[in-house]
Amino acid sequence: MMASPPHAVFVGLIQRDFILLPDGRSFEDLIGGNALYSAVGWRLWQPDQVAGIVARVGEDYPAHRLEELEQMGFDIQGIRVEKHPLEVRAFYAYQDLQTFSREEVVLHYARHRLPFPKALMGYQPPLPYPDSRTQSQPISLRSTDLPKGYLDATAAHVAPVDYLTHNLLPSLLRQGLITKITLAPSPGYMLPTFLTDMAQILRGLTAFLPTEGDLRNLFKERTNDLWEMVEALGEFVEIIVVRKSDLSQWVYDARSRNRWFIPPYPARTISLHGTGDVFCGGFLAGFCETYDPVEAALYGSIAASIASEGIGPFYALDCEPRLPRARLESLRQAVRKI
Repeated sequence: MMASPPHAVFVGLIQRDFILLPDGRSFEDLIGGNALYSAVGWRLWQPDQVAGIVARVGEDYPAHRLEELEQMGFDIQGIRVEKHPLEVRAFYAYQDLQTFSREEVVLHYARHRLPFPKALMGYQPPLPYPDSRTQSQPISLRSTDLPKGYLDATAAHVAPVDYLTHNLLPSLLRQGLITKITLAPSPGYMLPTFLTDMAQILRGLTAFLPTEGDLRNLFKERTNDLWEMVEALGEFVEIIVVRKSDLSQWVYDARSRNRWFIPPYPARTISLHGTGDVFCGGFLAGFCETYDPVEAALYGSIAASIASEGIGPFYALDCEPRLPRARLESLRQAVRKI
């Protein structure tokens, strides 16, 4: 039983990550997934507050990985272990910091003259098809996946899963004590055919956190002007933060119609894997502390900068305790109002 509810809840995916960096370094079977990385972004700023994770894994998921999460202080009662195998392996071969491939797995290992990992036998990359409005996927989350005690949290972030999950979970979270909800969309529905569905997803959110690519895919038949896209969605949600591939952000406050640009912190970047999700968790922590969208984006940006200097979800949590605040003060001076 849960002694007390988590302070924040992170809904999304738990994965088994296989990562190849451009220089040939290989990282095999790491615990990963956007729910975990976003929870890490929160914990970087709120180390004493419990983060609950909501996701699905199969009976074949390594049990010691879940135990590791619990030992690290994450509440895992929201991780549902199915009574059958579930494909949650994820392969990423990075060509550079911002570009990766998930296909031709064997060829990528052969190109670097690396043995093919036995744990990847039988792996198939995900199919690039639009999300369904009616049919759930094995990774889709349902109302029964959310522990009742999680509704007593104060904040939640919904990471990319699929359309059905994003259509259902935010309204369910609002039925409890959760007053701050952020959401990063799934690529499977950020398409022109889903544009009229966006109002249903966005209404009631505290902030919407898409990537630039997400927005351009959604509006590609209507406009190329990113601010036009943001203003159109601002009819349904007050705060929109556009995450760019270089870890910079554009922040839009629909109520005041103010815009800001936040450049990336000059980190010693090794990999951007998971940093977008770390940003989202850091943003939620910052907003809970300041109620200011620009400050929240700064919190997210600094969390992402620290995560980018290592590999794996827990690297950022081992940083020197004063580092995040020091970087925050530095980056705050670089914010530019547009």
